[in-house]
Amino acid sequence: MSIGSGYGAVCDDFYVSSRLFLKLEMSLEPEAVLHFFDRIRKEYPTLRKLRRREAGTFTLEDEADEHGSRRWMRLDASSLRFGHFAPPDLDAVRHFGGLILVQAPYHLTFSDLAYDHLELIYGFDLRYRGNHDQLVAETLCGEHAAAGLLFGDQAMHVIDAQPYFGIALTPECDLQAYVEVKSRTSTFEVRSGNFEGEPISVFLTLRKYWGMNGSASPADVLPSLFDTADELATEKVVPSFVNPLAAAIASRS
Repeated sequence: MSIGSGYGAVCDDFYVSSRLFLKLEMSLEPEAVLHFFDRIRKEYPTLRKLRRREAGTFTLEDEADEHGSRRWMRLDASSLRFGHFAPPDLDAVRHFGGLILVQAPYHLTFSDLAYDHLELIYGFDLRYRGNHDQLVAETLCGEHAAAGLLFGDQAMHVIDAQPYFGIALTPECDLQAYVEVKSRTSTFEVRSGNFEGEPISVFLTLRKYWGMNGSASPADVLPSLFDTADELATEKVVPSFVNPLAAAIASRS
């Protein structure tokens, strides 16, 4: 189980990531990237693993600690991404993300005209060695109108059940929330009966678009995304998606 975050108690692994997407591509000068990363490392000195990948993508991450907790950053020409796997608590993630978004405009060619949208993602992993799609369908769609197709006489196996829902949280639709259930079972596994035990993932994504109502800076927007994500996760996503799937897995073990 993940530690400390609270959400780690309801799943096998919990993690948080964020992505700031740009309308225009940045010119990533290595010196500017290094200065930016060094500024973050002043507060998080364990971020020591720097890599330059294909197409000019830079990543900076630390080694996982004894609890599996690990931070990371990724920078490419069109986006800035960061996250924390198995965070000790959400305040740690908020501080890490806030520092990155405050410092980025000082070191990189960021402008409010170039901001497209900012995403905040909560990921809940539930390990299950079996047909993910069958379990998801039976758990979340048993009383659904589609049950006649999924569980009818002609259905030998459910081989794709990945619910995806999106809602607008403002009249202008500039603040959106999405819930996705991601299965990872292949038809080969279903045919053979040999399952890899990959996790079923439940993702809660908050997305804020710029260009409407004079949006604040990403650093100012991120705390409100955390607040909304916490509310939706606690009141909707965990009780309606994560807990039922965890109970269904437990009943099959």
